Amino acid sequence: MYAILDVETTGGNAIHDKITEIAIYLHDGKKVVKEYTTLVNPECSIPPFIERLTGISNEMVETAPKFYEIAKNILEITEGATIVAHNAPFDYGFISHEYKSLGYTFTRDYLCTVRLSRKLIPGFRSYSLGNLCDMLGIPLFNRHRAAGDALATVKLFELLLSKDPEKNVFSTFTKNDYLHLRFPPEFNRNILDKLPESPGVYYFHNQDNSVIYIGKSINIRKRVLMHFANKQTRKAIEMRNAIRDISFEVTGNELVALLLESEEIKVNQPIFNRSQKSSYYNYGIFQTETEEGYIKLSAGKVKSKDKPLLITRTNDEATSTLERLVEKFNLCQKLTGLYNVSHACFQYSINRCKGACVGKENAEEYNHRVLNALKSLEYQNPNFMIIGAGRTSSEKTVVQIEEGRYRGFGFFEPEFTGQSVEVLRDVIVPRQDNRDVHKIIRYHLSHNNGDQLLTY
Repeated sequence: MYAILDVETTGGNAIHDKITEIAIYLHDGKKVVKEYTTLVNPECSIPPFIERLTGISNEMVETAPKFYEIAKNILEITEGATIVAHNAPFDYGFISHEYKSLGYTFTRDYLCTVRLSRKLIPGFRSYSLGNLCDMLGIPLFNRHRAAGDALATVKLFELLLSKDPEKNVFSTFTKNDYLHLRFPPEFNRNILDKLPESPGVYYFHNQDNSVIYIGKSINIRKRVLMHFANKQTRKAIEMRNAIRDISFEVTGNELVALLLESEEIKVNQPIFNRSQKSSYYNYGIFQTETEEGYIKLSAGKVKSKDKPLLITRTNDEATSTLERLVEKFNLCQKLTGLYNVSHACFQYSINRCKGACVGKENAEEYNHRVLNALKSLEYQNPNFMIIGAGRTSSEKTVVQIEEGRYRGFGFFEPEFTGQSVEVLRDVIVPRQDNRDVHKIIRYHLSHNNGDQLLTY
């Protein structure tokens, strides 16, 4: 089946503009078997030049249904069909973006009659719908109205189909969002259509419905699709081939996603998480002591038995943290591992280091500054809450640290609950306190992107 369609819009940008009319003709390869057409209230003003082009005015769409009111109809009529349109990326892009604004992923195979025409009927100066209709004798009524353009596309489509009866060109030119991906034979691709483009945690299940992998992302759908990419390691391919179902939990933001992922991996012990050596926090800052008694700091890769003072995602971030501590607390570049030299560090030559690197400053005085520097990496207050974005525009998340311990996280709607500590305590779902969650929270605090910090 083919859903041959056309949309009229308020402009040419699917992100900023909206659909004002849509017409769909369902075609079985021989004839039209069903049709659907309607004006659409774009919930914004139609620019004058667009009104002159299409003839669709603000008054005409004022009482028309909004897109969300017809969204189900479009899904039903296009279910199992290949979308066909003249300049299909334009029409398909607008429809996809309308669904995206509703929190739904619209995915269909699609064909572009512009590309098909260039291949099957070459030699024309222009492949616009108007020019093709003129040259091929296709009647075109109500130009720049959805029904008129879609009906002309039906006739063009039938002509193209007659030139490719075996559909060899059609199959080559059919596009979809998953063409570059690889799926297990028994995997139902429709599962992917339900995945949100939101922060959260996702779970891969095998044929026994056991959880075999848990991951997190700020865009669940995008991250999951990456697991089905062509180029993968042997273990990644092994996991991909075992996937039969995918579930997920939306968290509202990355911090809560990281906290939930960490806990869920510990609880479920998925086989492919245990075998995976990579981590979001592979590097850290370490503390040792020299023979002379000076505290020495260094940045490096975290190994399984290491106990770093602070973890970071990259070695550059760990090094940058040390550089900030050196600058703020007048620490020694040599004793922080920033310069591996046998002589005095450069900071000493410009009076920014007091000479610990060459024994000019005693260990007790230097170590006192180092300890103050390390204290600055700890929680400034043992009791606080982090208020972040929620799963909806009206919701917030709250993560609680009390007496220096991680208590858990929860969701709330400020409009109805307010944001007092007493109220927020009630929405916290208790979670396990462990070293990993504090690494996550400390890292988040050092890279805060606008979350509210509520201390008490």
